[in-house]
Amino acid sequence: MKHMKKTALAAVLATGFATAAVAETVLIYTEGGPNRGTRAAALQGFADNVKEISDGDLAIDIHWGGALMKLTATLGGVRDGAADMGTVLSAYEPKRLMAFGIGDLPLASSDPWVGMRAMYELMTTNQEMIDSFAAENVVYISNYTSTGVNLNCTGDHRIETIEDIKGKKIRVGGTYAKVLNDLGANTITMGYNEVYQALDSGLVDCEAGYLYTLEGYKLYEVLNHTALANWGQLTGFGIAMNKDVYDGLSQEQQQVLAKAGDQLVDDFARAQIEQMSVIVDGLRSGDIGRKVEVVEFQDRDKLLEASAKYRNEWAGEVSKLGIDGDGLWSAYTALIAKYENELETKGYPWNR
Repeated sequence: MKHMKKTALAAVLATGFATAAVAETVLIYTEGGPNRGTRAAALQGFADNVKEISDGDLAIDIHWGGALMKLTATLGGVRDGAADMGTVLSAYEPKRLMAFGIGDLPLASSDPWVGMRAMYELMTTNQEMIDSFAAENVVYISNYTSTGVNLNCTGDHRIETIEDIKGKKIRVGGTYAKVLNDLGANTITMGYNEVYQALDSGLVDCEAGYLYTLEGYKLYEVLNHTALANWGQLTGFGIAMNKDVYDGLSQEQQQVLAKAGDQLVDDFARAQIEQMSVIVDGLRSGDIGRKVEVVEFQDRDKLLEASAKYRNEWAGEVSKLGIDGDGLWSAYTALIAKYENELETKGYPWNR
């Protein structure tokens, strides 16, 4: 437990009597993104909840902006103990987090709450998924989502139809890169901390990305056009913790992380859903910092059709690891349907 620190605090009262020392376990968290935007606020909220629920026994020290390591290196860093916890994406570790990549396969559903709830239940109850993380010496704690994928372009470039994709230089990752390659794009994969410069320099014409990153990474400063495709979402995107450190915590501390992780799903979904319309309105009006044209992508159904074959490809690859790919897919899509039904019949938890 190299980075899990114990500090003792003692206060001496005016009467001369000393209080008992209060021990605090501090977990080092590596975050590749900046300390701004919707997801950063949700992560800070998670850390605050951990401290509150544990009555100060457990705390998380977040290192923002890739100060410890880049987002692309987080899995290895957490696995090897360079940090206790961190934000991981299956798109940046497609082989090591192949099973987790089930959340990155484009589905018709792009609702943030539905996607994260389905992934959270799958990751905390399905033994194959739990074991897939344990094989990397990490433990799943909670989930984020990218929200639906949109197509954001610079200058005179724009993507409003399937035909517009051909020949464009597009920053994109994971399955989405494969689909856009099939549709004639020249795709480039890079971490989000590099996207601003790539767009600004002309290295890429467009990026397949998300509303919250337009704000968090200030991409609106270099974009001229956004097409809202709401193409699936990335839920292979969450919080992983070093398994040795996790196993060294008390059962009560583990339960604190579970409770805060569960709460993060609802908190982040609510923030995302509320913020998406704010960002779209801000882009259109310029209130976000600069005016960007926003339109609806015209061929969403064609994007989903072009994505379908990669579900079978994923299931075949994951099965080579000894995991029941078809069974996992059935379990995941059943959970998507479960939470879509709950949303339809009961609404979001925060509105009940």
